[in-house]
Amino acid sequence: MLINNSIPEKELQLLASEGSEEAFTQLFYLYKDRLYSFVLRLTNSEEQTLDFIQDIFMKLWINRSKLPEIDNLGSYIFRAAKNQAINSFKRTMNESIILAKLEVPEYLNNNIEADFEFKILETKFRGLIEKLPPQQKLVYTLSREKGLKHEEIASELHISNATVKNHMVAALKNLRAFLKNELDVAEFK
Repeated sequence: MLINNSIPEKELQLLASEGSEEAFTQLFYLYKDRLYSFVLRLTNSEEQTLDFIQDIFMKLWINRSKLPEIDNLGSYIFRAAKNQAINSFKRTMNESIILAKLEVPEYLNNNIEADFEFKILETKFRGLIEKLPPQQKLVYTLSREKGLKHEEIASELHISNATVKNHMVAALKNLRAFLKNELDVAEFK
């Protein structure tokens, strides 16, 4: 059976509920563009928008037997999209909160393999710090491990602030290069 634009939406819902893929496709095309615009404004992500639309229509197809019970399909679809966006945002927020609460040392101590890998990385990193030129090593250690500010380091070593900054820039550049090349870490800041 061919579906055309002259068939009322309620009849398309009934046909789709009986398993008509053509009727369901027609319903999809009735709403897809408006739904895309609506969801894109909510998510600001084309990929997420397309995923939402696919999920909404997949659920409609799976539960197609209930389509005749829906009085206003448009409202139903847009409400489903809004609820899906809210649930996605909540899930993302909860994941962010959980990740923020995880402290790396506690997490690593609970995972023997990760703890071992962390110790190896730490050993390699300490070895690299030891290989820095003496002045870079000293400035880096005073800054990162002792927590001194550049002005304090300059005063303690009797050098200018600019020299301290130059040593720090050079030390960090060396450490970043090591992490990127040797350990395959994309970026270290």
